[in-house]
Amino acid sequence: MTTIKDIAKAAGVSVTTVSRALNGYSDVSVKTREKIMSIAKDLNYSPNTLARGLVMNKSKTVGLLVSGINRESEKDQITYSILSGINESVSEKDYDLVLFNTNSTKQREKTYTQLCRERRVDGVIIQGIKTDDPYLKEVVDCNIPCVLIDIPIHSDQVGYVSTDNVSGAKKAVEYLIGLGHTNIAMVNGHSKAFVSQRRQEGYISALSDNGLTVHPNWIVNGRFEEVPAKEAALKLLTDNREITAIFCASDLMALGVMKAAEELGLSVPRDLSIVGYDDILLASYSLPPLTTISQNFFQLGFQAANLLINILEEKADPHVIIMNTKLIERGSAAKNQR
Repeated sequence: MTTIKDIAKAAGVSVTTVSRALNGYSDVSVKTREKIMSIAKDLNYSPNTLARGLVMNKSKTVGLLVSGINRESEKDQITYSILSGINESVSEKDYDLVLFNTNSTKQREKTYTQLCRERRVDGVIIQGIKTDDPYLKEVVDCNIPCVLIDIPIHSDQVGYVSTDNVSGAKKAVEYLIGLGHTNIAMVNGHSKAFVSQRRQEGYISALSDNGLTVHPNWIVNGRFEEVPAKEAALKLLTDNREITAIFCASDLMALGVMKAAEELGLSVPRDLSIVGYDDILLASYSLPPLTTISQNFFQLGFQAANLLINILEEKADPHVIIMNTKLIERGSAAKNQR
């Protein structure tokens, strides 16, 4: 097996020069680096990544820590889309990716630092973590570089990537107001999600800015799942017949609300207009197709990985990336007929 000693001998340089050239140090001239790289290729040199990591104290590996993966996640494919974006970014930059799942119980058994050290990752991207999860405080306190998705916390070693959730929710509600709806309810996710807090803020802001009354009892939680959202909507619509439109903080919940409307004999959008959030694949296949707020999950993952690698390579400034959303008009919302 070819070693860097063999390359050094063939190139007529020291082992140290070969090592620094292969690891990208800038104090090796372009001409020498090109010569060394050419010889390494000719000799079929394959670096021992683990050994190199031990020497440089870097593994060139980043982790994706996802909280709460379950069967329900199959329906919206959000985690898959984010993972695809992360994978493309790290591959372009010659990093490896490790995926690990967690939940609140696991986080009490093993610390965030222990988990990262065991997996030998240089940094971590975190998605789906709740406001009360034990790892959230650890992320800020420890010195392992990290990028959070949809969690607005940042420091020298921590960045975050998100979409403008307040603005996105306002777009949805203002669209319904523009269709003549004044009795607009909201099916939110849950109080432990940062995006729920932001989207509710946008919902309330849109109503208030347009002089409409905010009814706290018209804001219900569907846990970002189809069935709980359906059950919440059944009660909401049964108790408050005057509601003509519902903004849902996720498309999965919007699909649940559609089923609730059907059970109650309400036609969408004639009797009830519905706007979702996310623009998952299923949104365009529902009957009627779902009007929704689109966010680019692939880009969310891609930008998160870019930011983390920039932090690792001390290139990141600033540590915050906020992406725009877009209203996608389909068939689930129409002019108020009441």
